[in-house]
Amino acid sequence: MTEQPEIASLSFEEALSALETIVRGLESGQQKLEDAIAAYERGAALKAHCEAKLAQAEARVAAIVARADGTLSLKTEE
Repeated sequence: MTEQPEIASLSFEEALSALETIVRGLESGQQKLEDAIAAYERGAALKAHCEAKLAQAEARVAAIVARADGTLSLKTEE
């Protein structure tokens, strides 16, 4: 799935908030079928964007190493 350009520019928090809004709308059951399908498609793109942002953050955190003296440094590839 290709990420929509406007979604690609969202921060994790912005994308998550938009996704939560879509979920609430879908759960209400008040949308027309075509609108619900479009919302679901956007929600899927937002979910993928959030997952990618989380993976990036996890990689950054995993690269931080605590030294024996308590200081932190970045893990270097060996």
